Amino acid sequence: MNPISNKIGGAFIPVSNIENARDWYCDILGLPADGDIFFGHIYVLPMEGPDVVLDCKIFSPENIYKVPAFQFRTEDIYQAYEFMQAKNVQLTTGIESGQWFNFKDPDGNLLMVCK
Repeated sequence: MNPISNKIGGAFIPVSNIENARDWYCDILGLPADGDIFFGHIYVLPMEGPDVVLDCKIFSPENIYKVPAFQFRTEDIYQAYEFMQAKNVQLTTGIESGQWFNFKDPDGNLLMVCK
């Protein structure tokens, strides 16, 4: 029996300021920003599915995502794109193939929204 599960528990995102990152991510995801910051450097976003873990201890300019490591899901890619525009999020692509777009968080991590 294999002791390692074939399930993803979470994805870490390196951030420079844990409080600012918590507030920004919670705002764009429509989540409450009232959870605990663990050990002074980790905030776990209350997601459906695998956790997204913001961590300022692993942050350095070399560690930011240069390609998306995972995707945030949406039922309406056009509405999601307009929402991110209205939030003044740095969009790095338009809507591609009617399915996805990329954007950057305030630290420069490249992320994706996908239908």
